[in-house]
Amino acid sequence: MATFLLWLKFAVCVLIILIAGTRVARYADVIAAKTGVGRLWVGLLLLARVTSLPETFVGISSVVLVKAPDLTIGDLFGSNVFNLLILAFMDVAYNGRPLLTAASPRHLLPAGLSMVLVSLAVASVFISARVSDLGIGWIGVYTPVLIGLYLLMMRVIFKHEQGRGYESTQDVAAVEGEDLPLRRAYLGFAVAALFVIGAGTWLAFVGRDIAEATGWAQSFVGSLFVACTTSLPELSVSYAALRLGAVDMCVANVIGSNLFNMSIIGVDDLFYRTGPILASVSEGHALTGLFALAMTCVLMIGLLWRSQHKTRLRFSWYAPVLAGLYVLAAYVSFTHVG
Repeated sequence: MATFLLWLKFAVCVLIILIAGTRVARYADVIAAKTGVGRLWVGLLLLARVTSLPETFVGISSVVLVKAPDLTIGDLFGSNVFNLLILAFMDVAYNGRPLLTAASPRHLLPAGLSMVLVSLAVASVFISARVSDLGIGWIGVYTPVLIGLYLLMMRVIFKHEQGRGYESTQDVAAVEGEDLPLRRAYLGFAVAALFVIGAGTWLAFVGRDIAEATGWAQSFVGSLFVACTTSLPELSVSYAALRLGAVDMCVANVIGSNLFNMSIIGVDDLFYRTGPILASVSEGHALTGLFALAMTCVLMIGLLWRSQHKTRLRFSWYAPVLAGLYVLAAYVSFTHVG
């Protein structure tokens, strides 16, 4: 009975994050359109941030309330690999050409920059485990670097897009509730965000209980179960964008979320007062990060190699490659991340 209740709590968390995360993204899209931010940036910047709210609050609650740094770092690296798996799902769901052929090659810049942030995080995990804790007081030296690089990268991408005057009509999706007053859009956004925060906090405790009940390591629970759950908003929003024909918004949401996830490591480190957070987690998380790098390479090859046809089973060559890498990452996490 206790185990059933535990999984029931997990299911409720899934439902809340799925519904509230989708509403956050919808209201954020309305706000972006009405304030003139532009829907081109909704995928990479605004949608990516709001759909990453579960990762943000699971991380903070994990280190502050649960004292489980492995859970939050596993969630962040695991979310990155799951987000890239979403592109395989979207490719199967997309009718016509391969998904990455329909997407703009301009995604290569943010995808490459995301590899820089992931590589820095992976290297910091290895160094913290084998050489030094990289600490300045209780904060790791990588914290200001990750946060600063993320902000710099957003500026670089913005200047790059602004300089080329890019405004793709393909990347503009119809906004539901566009006639909604801006004040109501702000209110709806705030209410939905509160539900995401509450569910994210609760999910940290549920993840700890699952780890204790099953005997699995918190790092594995974070890398697989919690990561999949907190990535449900990305999945929902990406699919909704795809149904509207906004392929670039769909792909940008995934890449932008992966960029933002790495900056969350720095935020979590600020809240983790025991010491530098990456010195307190399993070295095995770096392995998950390496799989995220490999999957991003597949994404970039798909953007460069503009194949025009899918297989008879309606998927492109990279869909099973991404799925296979994800399964391998889950297996390695289960067997090696302790």
